[in-house]
Amino acid sequence: MSKLHIRKLDNELAELISFMTNNTWDYHTDPKPRKEQIEKAFRNGWYQEDRETFWVEHDKDKIGLIIIHDISDTIPLFDIRLADNARGKGYGKIAVSWIVDYLLSLPEKKIRIEAYTRSDNLAMRKTLSNCGFVKEGYLRQAWENNDGSVSDSVLYGMIRHDWENKAQTPIELDKLPY
Repeated sequence: MSKLHIRKLDNELAELISFMTNNTWDYHTDPKPRKEQIEKAFRNGWYQEDRETFWVEHDKDKIGLIIIHDISDTIPLFDIRLADNARGKGYGKIAVSWIVDYLLSLPEKKIRIEAYTRSDNLAMRKTLSNCGFVKEGYLRQAWENNDGSVSDSVLYGMIRHDWENKAQTPIELDKLPY
């Protein structure tokens, strides 16, 4: 597999619209965003305001998008989207590992990284687990979809200590009496 290149999104609205509208996002709140939505969000600063947005490129093709939310917070979150033709090829694991290294290497120390995904997104759940994230919570009916349906969500976390020590500290949820 060729090496992925990850770089910041620049003023590339046409490419962003093409990427977002030519792929299907089954495990996101809106599986088929419209051009007008993306354009409005871009012009209103949604991809930049307390966020950092990156392209995931393979052989100069844009195959993914990473959006880091709450970048100024000590506990950021992220969204990752891989193009339909890039899924199931290991790119997700490479991109999530890059996100972890990037965030936890920033000079303003991050405490942890959180990732939420729909409970039925088994590929993402496997990717997070394979990248050292620990499943920390199962949230019933916590993911609102644009079509009005509600899904369960799973919370994963990566703490700085685990990243530094290349370990996974288990949570103690089941040790408590309640």
